[in-house]
Amino acid sequence: MTSFLPLFAGLLAAGMPVFLVLGLCAGAMFALSGQPLVGLAQLIVNELNSPTLMALPLFVMAAAFMRSGGIAKALVDLAAAWLGGLPGSLGLVTVVACTLFAAICGSSVATALAMGTILIPAMLERGYPRSFVLGVVGASGTIGIVIPPSLPLILYGIVAEQSVPRLFLAGVLPGLLQAAVFFLWVLYEARRRKFPVEPMLPLVERIEVTLRALPALLVPLVVMVGIYGGFVTVTEAAALSAVVALGVSVVRYRGFHWTETLSVVASGLRSAASIMLIIATALAVGHWLTESGLPARLVQFLLDRHTATWQFMLAINGLLLVLGCFLEVTATLLLVLPILAPALGPMGVNPVHFSIVFTHNMEIGLVHPPVGLNLFVLSSIAAAPMREAIRGILPFVALLLIVLAVVIFVPSLTLWLPGAILGR
Repeated sequence: MTSFLPLFAGLLAAGMPVFLVLGLCAGAMFALSGQPLVGLAQLIVNELNSPTLMALPLFVMAAAFMRSGGIAKALVDLAAAWLGGLPGSLGLVTVVACTLFAAICGSSVATALAMGTILIPAMLERGYPRSFVLGVVGASGTIGIVIPPSLPLILYGIVAEQSVPRLFLAGVLPGLLQAAVFFLWVLYEARRRKFPVEPMLPLVERIEVTLRALPALLVPLVVMVGIYGGFVTVTEAAALSAVVALGVSVVRYRGFHWTETLSVVASGLRSAASIMLIIATALAVGHWLTESGLPARLVQFLLDRHTATWQFMLAINGLLLVLGCFLEVTATLLLVLPILAPALGPMGVNPVHFSIVFTHNMEIGLVHPPVGLNLFVLSSIAAAPMREAIRGILPFVALLLIVLAVVIFVPSLTLWLPGAILGR
């Protein structure tokens, strides 16, 4: 472990891609421990041979179809139709549309990218301050990894050996709480700073817009009904979501012609491949860390010092907030969770509750200066300096920390819904 940390930090500081950093570290650790490197390759293949893990690239593909196929615009129109007449209407639309899109794609970066492409130009044109625009889109985009189907929660379920449907249900109420807090903050800011009010549409037009948006809502309906109705597995639901998203995009919204399908698929495959590369190398590092006996030593260390549950949670949250500033969500989860998972039970922490605590920390990391990934995405869309994105996101980081405290100290917020639907 003493060799791993300097090597990992040095390669990362040199600007090397995360998957290469993890792969080189895994190779070096296996070589130093006297294990043949061919065993590392076999380990990676075995770790990737997981039916549940196959859901990840399929959900990524569904997100690619939705981003290019007009589904994102349909959800924005739906939110705008019902929020006209309120101060800061477009800011409120951003929060609601990001929440709806998150319930379809499961990725924060994809949510921020899809919504930002549509809403950032519209809000700037209406005179919203650019820093506020970047802040509300970036923060609302983070809802994508808490509301199911969340890609990090699928990985958490695989690594911690927890039920993915149970984890999905655990994320519903915290995700809605976060959306509600953002909604109220935007409403407060809009009244204080006198943001523009969009016109209220007649009821007939609102109903027409809602009917046009119904096909877009088929994707989360297929996923949720399929999984919790017992009709399909998580992986099969992911495949269905990709098929439905493609059909709705081509047939209903015509965001791209069927002849362009291959180019959209290629874009989705590139995104999926980059994620799977990180997963493969991070799983190898996680396996080595587990085999090294570090998790067992950590558990014993905590028990010997009679560490209280709140002290354990405080330390872990601090660690995750720091790591989230520098590492991608998938890499952080796969590096840290194999070490922490064995300690949860002895420390009195429910692993389902901890999944949302962990994921919420990763949300904050996505927008936390100096290296939040969503900040880079949004500053590139708006052609804005990074400092402006950071200035706009800071109030939302404070709100995210408040929501994190609620999630930590009110476990029933995460555990009630899974218990009510799936039993204890």
